[in-house]
Amino acid sequence: MPLYMDKHTRVDGLTREAVAKAHAEDLKVQGKHGVEYTKYWFNEGTGEVFCLVKAPSKEAAARVHREAHGLVADELHEVEEGA
Repeated sequence: MPLYMDKHTRVDGLTREAVAKAHAEDLKVQGKHGVEYTKYWFNEGTGEVFCLVKAPSKEAAARVHREAHGLVADELHEVEEGA
């Protein structure tokens, strides 16, 4: 299954707790879209968030965010895992 990295450029009011809650919401709905959100990284100071996701398509990955919490990524790139 393809692997994607998404980027949320500026999430206003970003906190550690808010990111964890949004990720938990992704996990609740991802199964019905055949998606697996695996990890995320964030920077509270800049409001940036990066999510690593296995998904059958970019559209499926975006649907999970849209349905779970409405915070759709600004960028979504297919990536390959390295060492």
